[in-house]
Amino acid sequence: MACAGDKAAVGPPAGDKIIRMAKDRGDAAGLIPRRLPVGRLGVAVVAELVDLIVTGRLQEGDLLPPEGPLSEQFGVSRTVLRESVKRLEEKGLVTVSQGRGTQVRAPGYWNMLDPVVLSALIDNDESLGVLDELTVVRASLESAMAGAVAGSHSAEELRRLENALTAMRESESETDSFRQADVIFHYALMEISGNRLAENIAKQIYRRAVESSRYQGINPPDAVALTLKEHEAIVDAIARKDAVAAEKSMYDHIHGSWERRRLSDHAPRPRGKGRGRKKK
Repeated sequence: MACAGDKAAVGPPAGDKIIRMAKDRGDAAGLIPRRLPVGRLGVAVVAELVDLIVTGRLQEGDLLPPEGPLSEQFGVSRTVLRESVKRLEEKGLVTVSQGRGTQVRAPGYWNMLDPVVLSALIDNDESLGVLDELTVVRASLESAMAGAVAGSHSAEELRRLENALTAMRESESETDSFRQADVIFHYALMEISGNRLAENIAKQIYRRAVESSRYQGINPPDAVALTLKEHEAIVDAIARKDAVAAEKSMYDHIHGSWERRRLSDHAPRPRGKGRGRKKK
């Protein structure tokens, strides 16, 4: 595999030389760290390259450096590098073509549900735009699932939601326990809905989001009381078998709770608006 064309690989490049090569070839060699720590080298290579791509330091159309210099720069074998590039290709971040090399793909091709890609997007989300988008997707999925649960559920399934709500009430004085009970409530509703695809997607994005301090955001004094009230409205609508009210209650809860937690130094982006991408 050649990562950027068929030119012969050069020897171990010095810093100035590899940066000059990056400028000459238009590739990303100057961005690559000199060495990675010994250990799970393949994982580290993938994580570093994913980070460079999702942050835009490697942009759509950029070519990775040739295999020789790139493996030397990372301090890994060519075998490790090939496997790492293969992982990037599986995640939709790059495409490998004979004679052309390894080229960064447009964001529309990325598997954003991949745990490594999604975590990198969230971890580097300085503007909170990714978390805004995540909230829109999550609210759409979970409101649909709430409506489905309201339309069809057993007495036992309703008790499961009521018990999850009770656990939230009983832990309202302990932030971490309350958050855990909140997650359990949402997971229960997803599972009861019977929509396995929506459940899988929603759980993946929710799980990655709650690991982020930016997603946890700020904690207003009335947050717990409001959150409990919103969950009570969801359960009440489900108990009444009012699918429309259940959908609206869940949608309003997810958007409202995010807007309460959202860091105040980042202005919210209007819902439904796409983000422009800066071109080189």
